[in-house]
Amino acid sequence: MTTTNATPIRILLVDDHAIVREGVRALCEDQSDMVVVAEAGSGIEALAALKRQPCDVAIVDLKMPGMSAAQLVAQMRETAPLCNIIIFTSYADDQALVDVTQAGAIGYLLKDVQRHDLLAAIRAVASGQPWLHQGMHAQVVALLRRKPAVDRYAALSPRERSVLRLLGQGMSNRQIAAALVLTEGTVKGYVSGLLRKLDLTQRTQAALLVAREPVSD
Repeated sequence: MTTTNATPIRILLVDDHAIVREGVRALCEDQSDMVVVAEAGSGIEALAALKRQPCDVAIVDLKMPGMSAAQLVAQMRETAPLCNIIIFTSYADDQALVDVTQAGAIGYLLKDVQRHDLLAAIRAVASGQPWLHQGMHAQVVALLRRKPAVDRYAALSPRERSVLRLLGQGMSNRQIAAALVLTEGTVKGYVSGLLRKLDLTQRTQAALLVAREPVSD
């Protein structure tokens, strides 16, 4: 069991199979830095739960009754922007990964994940860091790499292009600042600006965009 004096991570479980929710709940509640504050068996229930109870992380099944996962993620992000979302699914679906990430999810895990990896993913996503199931990176990058019909980055300055290129390599603001000899605050400003110009809301979306459409000089 992990011990910490920090405020526990508040978790919402969204799965139409009660046995799955029970298993994840038992695992999370064995950790002193996690607490399951709500459960939902459908997308509608999940949205209602978010309106009642602040959550830090939502663990969401890919196949939910009533709406697609991408639709649910988008509505959850609109309802509770501070709640970060992990997709939890029985099978790998690269296109679904693209769809839910574009909708705002920052984690994607298969249900055969090891116990320690699930816990690590929850903690990472709670802090705003993306998490992708081990072994999926190569196939996702292969799916995303297509020739763009137009230059998506035409509105970006040369410096913003440099920042985006490094962001696409998974670098943090601190690492980008060191690589470009900038302050971390300056990099944060560039990241905010390029996300706005690209009509994106999250770093993960930008990283996936770069994987699909590499940034030219």
